[in-house]
Amino acid sequence: MFFTPRRLLTALLGAISPVAAFTNSIRNPGGSDPQIVYTDGYYYLMSTTWSNVQIARATTIEGLKTATRKTVYSSSEASRCCNVWAPETHYLGGAWYIYFSAGNANNLDGQNVHVLKGGATPWDDYTYVAQLTSEWSIDGTIVRFNGWGNYLATSCFHGVANQSICFQKLGDDNVSVTGSIGVISQPTNSWEQSGTPVNEGPAALYINGKTYVAYSANYCWTPDYCIATLEWDGTTDPLSASAWTKSDGCLFKGGVNGHYGTGHNAFFQSPDGSQTWNVYHATSNSAGACDDSRYTMVQLLNTNADGSLNFGTPVALNIDSAEPA
Repeated sequence: MFFTPRRLLTALLGAISPVAAFTNSIRNPGGSDPQIVYTDGYYYLMSTTWSNVQIARATTIEGLKTATRKTVYSSSEASRCCNVWAPETHYLGGAWYIYFSAGNANNLDGQNVHVLKGGATPWDDYTYVAQLTSEWSIDGTIVRFNGWGNYLATSCFHGVANQSICFQKLGDDNVSVTGSIGVISQPTNSWEQSGTPVNEGPAALYINGKTYVAYSANYCWTPDYCIATLEWDGTTDPLSASAWTKSDGCLFKGGVNGHYGTGHNAFFQSPDGSQTWNVYHATSNSAGACDDSRYTMVQLLNTNADGSLNFGTPVALNIDSAEPA
């Protein structure tokens, strides 16, 4: 067959498979406190309607927008029925666990971290196991340390005036904590005190041989809610504040592309493990918001030539981003 230049170009283009892409936002409204994990060919997105814990799965990030949501927890028990926040799923010892914050309906005084136990995949059914913390705590996540074990990280008021990042050793059963509580970061800098001094939303990050804890600074009802980091020194007891070095200000913040209050994030790996992705929430309200107007965003996390973290800036909505590799 004879190919004219136009036919040749059409044939060549047709032979090239299009690159799969997604656009932000991923969950809007109701996209607060997001976490995504990738395992066994699926992305799993954790969410809540403030009275339950839900999980959705899809084979692509774009697919999460329309994926069926499966409710894995709701309760009429007064002490944990309501104000359900920040669910996260973690694979520990051959099973998936969900850690989440919950309390009573009347106020926020009873907030604590609770745990569900699931099965071999995040899609399996979960059973309520226990209240994990014994004093006011929210935003529970798991941080792993070689040689030290696993720790529960939360935002709490343990002996301090303001919401701070706290650690406690996770029990071998993954549904209890042991030993003392260590306050590893307090909102002592001016850039952590917009609205009211706050450190919350911890998230573990392991990259370039280093262990970080990202966290959200400032009051969530302000546009200044942002992401900062703590870097572990690699040798000192993780419960000690001296083991951690705080970033010099926010590393990721709003005021760009119509996004404000960019925070409460988590990280996940691409299918081939070569990329680290940042999932976070934002609001279009320029005054800041801490309600269901927040939406879920996903974008690639980069590093600079010297190995330091480069979060970039919040990506514009409806811009095509290549699906994780």
